[in-house]
Amino acid sequence: MIITENFTRSLSENPLALSIGMFDGVHLGHQSIIKKLNIISEKKNLESAILTFWPHPRTIFNPNDDLKLLNTIDEKKYLLQKSGLQHLFLKEFDEDFRNLTGEEFVKQILVNQLQVKHLIVGYDHTFGKNKSGDFSLLKKMGPEFGFEVEQVEAVDYKDYHISSTQIRNALSLGDITSANEMLGYHYSLNGNVVHGKKIGRTIGYPTANIEVDTLKLLPKKGAYIVDVFVKNQHLKGMLSIGTNPTVNGNSLSVEVYILDFNNDIYGEEISVNFRGFLHDEIKFENLEKLIERLDEDKRLTADFQF
Repeated sequence: MIITENFTRSLSENPLALSIGMFDGVHLGHQSIIKKLNIISEKKNLESAILTFWPHPRTIFNPNDDLKLLNTIDEKKYLLQKSGLQHLFLKEFDEDFRNLTGEEFVKQILVNQLQVKHLIVGYDHTFGKNKSGDFSLLKKMGPEFGFEVEQVEAVDYKDYHISSTQIRNALSLGDITSANEMLGYHYSLNGNVVHGKKIGRTIGYPTANIEVDTLKLLPKKGAYIVDVFVKNQHLKGMLSIGTNPTVNGNSLSVEVYILDFNNDIYGEEISVNFRGFLHDEIKFENLEKLIERLDEDKRLTADFQF
């Protein structure tokens, strides 16, 4: 996959089959669009491509909105590359870009710069200043500028459409099963292992503190069963998101206890995949009660079928 940032022209030799959007999460709805892109590009001798933006437009329009994302930019690149996509165009969502009308966006970006010949958009996609661009505008402009456009239906999960917002909501409730099913893969966190307060080691549960990107969405506070990937090893772990209220902690931390593992991994990159929810964050009356719960969590994690 060729990644082009803040382009002024297309780097592809062939015209494109393209879709536009944030693709936060690269969930099953996004994956259905990408699958169609890949089919169309092969059928019409085009190159499949996604145009996405950074930062998220919501952070520009609502700077006080503390939006957290399902993917870091590197995670998004990795997931899109895995999908078989040929091009990823990353456009900075700056003042000039946000002021383009829908028609200007089509002419300047899609036609002049990206040579789009086939466009696929989601069921609710809008673009351009004041959302002046939509599917009807694209259908109107397509014949004049030589591109075809089609709109894909939403992918449903239970009784609602899959969306990045629905997945964020599920994670905020600790509903890992629903989030993973809508994503089509296991939600993950990664970062470097940093020094913490080292309280866990004093009670027989040493943890690795993970430094997570500040824009990355954390599931609700509590304890989780996770896969752990560190130093080319795949292990089981139980992860805590919270402030450690039993020992009067006051800052949020992400810590993972790795089963059957005692190596020094400070400074190493670590990745965890969420597999199940154990319980909400609990303030225990004493350390003995905390250890009893940790013992039970460890048993549940060890017995969990990965």
